[in-house]
Amino acid sequence: MIDFGLDGEVALVTGASSGIGQSIALALGRGGVAVGCGARNATRCAETVDRIRNAGGRAIAVEWDVTDPAQATAAVDAVEQAFGPLGLAVNNAGVGAGTPALELTPGQWQAVLDTNLTGVFFSCQAEARAMRAHGRGAIVNIASISATIANRNLTQAQYNASKAAVVHLTKSLAVEWAPLGLRVNAVSPGYTLTPMNRRPEVADLVAEFADTTPLGRLAEPEEIAGPVLFLLGPAAGYITGVDLLVDGGYCCW
Repeated sequence: MIDFGLDGEVALVTGASSGIGQSIALALGRGGVAVGCGARNATRCAETVDRIRNAGGRAIAVEWDVTDPAQATAAVDAVEQAFGPLGLAVNNAGVGAGTPALELTPGQWQAVLDTNLTGVFFSCQAEARAMRAHGRGAIVNIASISATIANRNLTQAQYNASKAAVVHLTKSLAVEWAPLGLRVNAVSPGYTLTPMNRRPEVADLVAEFADTTPLGRLAEPEEIAGPVLFLLGPAAGYITGVDLLVDGGYCCW
């Protein structure tokens, strides 16, 4: 019998204060998972934590600047002290960027790489060290369709490069950590109705995104959470090193 359940597991989610990260944390909480909700400012996760608790779940907010490896270790320790052995992790924290490449400064380039790539590595490293001690675990890194395509009408070379690197980092860690009993996968969302894409000033661009997506619309954040939970769960027990495109068919064109 195929098992899709996650009840009783302990998870960490970075970037859990809003958008895709919040939807993933809420979905985990509804599935009976105890959730550590990470954000650079822990108070920003208060809504996520409250919603999980009000639905009868267990959650704590964790202060976590993903660019700091010491904070990664502290976040993992805090969640294990609160709930027990860490079994699941979703590394969602990231920053956007939109600077033409010819105008890109070293600082702008580095800031995106520090969060979107190095931050994901530090997070994976701390999570895997804890999971290794228990002999099992599943990690999902949130990449982007920008790892596969160069987005039409968007100037974001540093963002695209960072997400492509996350996909290959995921594959590399999946191979290296398989003998430890750990699975590492990536989910690459397409255009999604996060708070950033609901702003009136980007309405025309959002309409273009929808028009160039075969399903004719942007994803709801909850539609990214579902594939993430699948990859974390026992039904995906033979899946590792995969980059799962969740894009409404966008990359088919």
